[in-house]
Amino acid sequence: MDVDLFRSSLGPLVLGAVKGTIPLALASFAIGLVLALLVALMRLSRNKLVAGLGRFYVSVIRGTPLLVQLFVIFYGLPAIGVKLDPWPSAIIAFSLNVGGYAAEVIRAAILSVPAGQWEAGHMIGMSRGQALLRIILPQAARVSVPPLSNTFISLVKDTSLASLILVTEMFRAAQQVAAFSQEFMLLYLEAALIYWVICLVLSTAQAQLEKRLDRYVAH
Repeated sequence: MDVDLFRSSLGPLVLGAVKGTIPLALASFAIGLVLALLVALMRLSRNKLVAGLGRFYVSVIRGTPLLVQLFVIFYGLPAIGVKLDPWPSAIIAFSLNVGGYAAEVIRAAILSVPAGQWEAGHMIGMSRGQALLRIILPQAARVSVPPLSNTFISLVKDTSLASLILVTEMFRAAQQVAAFSQEFMLLYLEAALIYWVICLVLSTAQAQLEKRLDRYVAH
């Protein structure tokens, strides 16, 4: 192994993670969560049309590869006159993808809250919307933390696909250094190592958060 190359390339790769991978994942996850909540509420709506639209969205997102979604937005939309830069394209694609998967997590979390909680809210004069915001969603949030954390960890790894539309994130930086040095195995393994470290940190944070939230659950 070329130790000097490993050391010299570590800086650009870490910089790519700090300036590209992590911000891309955070922005996409935040937008995706908002979208997921809306879609989850649509799926739970008593209006069949609204519920059907939510179901259709989830079906399309979960039934097509993320790479295809990314390419449709970046390469496909210009065919109908909508041209987006790489970064907005990546954020839109990842946000829509997170929205489709996280919507089912949030919907399941809401359904896991006992029906008596809704009734309790109504008995003290709350509307359905007030009961949802003040009683149901806080309880559903605790239940949804583990699967949503896993979704975020998966998203961090999936951001490597953004390199295919020229977004300068960590894997793109590894490709550029590898193309110059011709040490593809070394650079790709180094990128894999950094992804692994990031995911280990996130997994540890997830475990601590779950442990903290578990204090408020009666056993």
